[in-house]
Amino acid sequence: MPNQSETASYEGQLDKFAETLATARKMQQDWLTYGLDFVHIYVEDVDGDWLETWRHDEILNNSLLDKIKEFLVSNDAVAVQVRQQLNERSLFDFAVNLAESWRIPEDRERLSAVKNLLAGDDADDRKLFDLANNLLEKLR
Repeated sequence: MPNQSETASYEGQLDKFAETLATARKMQQDWLTYGLDFVHIYVEDVDGDWLETWRHDEILNNSLLDKIKEFLVSNDAVAVQVRQQLNERSLFDFAVNLAESWRIPEDRERLSAVKNLLAGDDADDRKLFDLANNLLEKLR
């Protein structure tokens, strides 16, 4: 017999499923009502050039990720500090997240995101800020 916490968990999962099902039904109804124009409801910038630039963006992102991975395994002093800071955390996961943070247009927000990626259990904000700043400078 399930205990109270298991029952609450099942109810939460059931609620989430019901919400997802309702969303899917609404999307299907919008498709039936509006035809292909329904994408304008669900997709931001549907008329933009995202489809034409998709392959170019993909190549740039892969190139950036490769550059970041190469740097992180190098003997550069900043790369060594990053690896020490990450300790047991995955270098590949960090590289992927760092490549994603590179898309942040505002320099200050990007720096903050990289600092948070480096944070782990370390609470020395000044040290992390300097390391994040140095890392971004090296990757520019």
